[in-house]
Amino acid sequence: HKEIVNRLLITQKNKTMIRYKKYQMTGEKSPLKGLWYARPVIEETFNIETLAKHMANHNTPYSAGLIKGVLTDMIACTKELILDGKNVKLDDLAIFSVGIVSKKGAASAAEFTLANNVKGLKLRARATGELSNAQINLEGQLKEAFKYNADNGSGNGGSTPGGNGEEEENPLG
Repeated sequence: HKEIVNRLLITQKNKTMIRYKKYQMTGEKSPLKGLWYARPVIEETFNIETLAKHMANHNTPYSAGLIKGVLTDMIACTKELILDGKNVKLDDLAIFSVGIVSKKGAASAAEFTLANNVKGLKLRARATGELSNAQINLEGQLKEAFKYNADNGSGNGGSTPGGNGEEEENPLG
């Protein structure tokens, strides 16, 4: 029992803060139109170079340049393997694979054609190991980035998706 309590205290102590803002769905045809949801606030995107510099600062004898080279090669090999129909599993991160986006189903195998039934390909990434959805829920903690001001209708933190050219995502998963 004491071990469980200690584990919970450590988990609570190490929780990461994921800031969020409230937003209202606005898609005309969306059944979710008018409803409010939370969206994570992404403050920075790390590219290969900034990730390499970050990794080099974690008590490693390797330079940022060496790490960048290894990461660049890993990405190139991952792309090559995925395009060859293989999955690439990076333990405790994700399994990367190719997915097929369908246009519509065919009534029979004989009626199926790529032109009529397949829209294209997509990259899939599924969390694995230490980065499972369950683990993120244990370790992550949400905190509102800034309070939404309901008095003036838009306020700080409120937003509507689609304003930056992105496709509206389903907040229910």
